[in-house]
Amino acid sequence: MADIGAVIGWKFSHQAGMETVDGVITAFPGGIPSQSDQDAWTAEYAVVEAAMAEITRLEAEITPRRVREAILGTDSDWLKNQEAEIATQRGKL
Repeated sequence: MADIGAVIGWKFSHQAGMETVDGVITAFPGGIPSQSDQDAWTAEYAVVEAAMAEITRLEAEITPRRVREAILGTDSDWLKNQEAEIATQRGKL
């Protein structure tokens, strides 16, 4: 489960006035959000984290050798498919 500090930092662009201590929100503009809000934001953040991890994995597979093969035509569809997968993951962000 993601740290609530990371979750609210992502959800609210690290705005001033938000603080956490030991995984508990201790200060938040307008008052501490409900547990159900925190749970919903944490679930949203999990999707983003998973998508970013998959994008990182997919991009790491685009090695110079794979690019060379795509350019030379020995595996041209691979790079197109890889970029399509990355685009799919970016759509989740």
